[in-house]
Amino acid sequence: MFTPKYTITDQLLAHITHINTLVNNLNDRRFPKVVLVEFEKNAREVSTYASTSIEGNPLPLTEVKRVLKLKPANIRTSQLEVINYNQALETLHRLLESHQLELSLKLILDIHKQVTAGLLPLFESGKLRQKPVVVNNPRTGKVVYLPPNVEKVKDLTTDLIAYIKDKSHFVDPLILAGIFHKQMVIIHPFMDGNGRTTRLATKVLLTKMGLNTFNLFSFENYYNQIVTKYFQTVGEFGDYNEISASIDFTEWLEYFTGGLIDELLRVEKLLPIIGNTPDTRLEAYHLKLLAYIKKNGFITDRQYAGLTDRAKATRALDFQKLLDLGLIERKGKGRSTYYQ
Repeated sequence: MFTPKYTITDQLLAHITHINTLVNNLNDRRFPKVVLVEFEKNAREVSTYASTSIEGNPLPLTEVKRVLKLKPANIRTSQLEVINYNQALETLHRLLESHQLELSLKLILDIHKQVTAGLLPLFESGKLRQKPVVVNNPRTGKVVYLPPNVEKVKDLTTDLIAYIKDKSHFVDPLILAGIFHKQMVIIHPFMDGNGRTTRLATKVLLTKMGLNTFNLFSFENYYNQIVTKYFQTVGEFGDYNEISASIDFTEWLEYFTGGLIDELLRVEKLLPIIGNTPDTRLEAYHLKLLAYIKKNGFITDRQYAGLTDRAKATRALDFQKLLDLGLIERKGKGRSTYYQ
């Protein structure tokens, strides 16, 4: 059974506390749908650019945006990498909205298949590797790491997934996401596309943070700032068979959570005034209405009248504002109207 070695250092604990504070602050903000759609689009563009750039894709962010917008007819390999990654992000988003996003071997294989479609042979795309591989230093070309033998790959991957599920009620989701990320890199379960698949699957686990505005978030962006540091921290050096028992995840977890803080602060800076404009600012009576729905599941105009002294016409404006912001939806008709 997979049992990772790590220590909850003061720095790691401070990072987790800071992240939870930032997440709560973001969740307390209210954003109109039109703003969220634009920011989600930008976040996917940044994620796509950063994650493919980490692996050596030469396209700059401006070109990535152009490719995603125009979908060129004669697609080069670098463009297909970008299109595939963005489509995988959109697929995960749909699964998240339908509450069907749970980590599994099938999900990981599906992600890999989407990421590598048209880039790997069919017998390798969406399939665990059946051949030995080596990891080279991209600058010198020298072998720096020998991943596990082929016959161990499936067991190591399923053991990792079982560990994540088994510990989900006992270990902080940030730590589990970090452990998963590094161990996947160590296993190196695919012939190619390991990094992109791992970062996308890590996003699945990060949804457990409770960050409702998760689609504004592009943690890959932090790794792409200093790629060498990322590879040195997430990877290992030597022969897996010789070093596996001594691998310590602590330094990586500190780096991983530090990167999440960096990205959350970036998002926070991008949204300095959106929640404070007259069109989006929520007053005490709006919050009281939302709190009632959260507690009871729905609210009618008559029930809202019991919470506030606002006139009927003004209450109608209150409901309309929350409808426009996408925070509630109207159900029923006439006297049977209620809001969820």
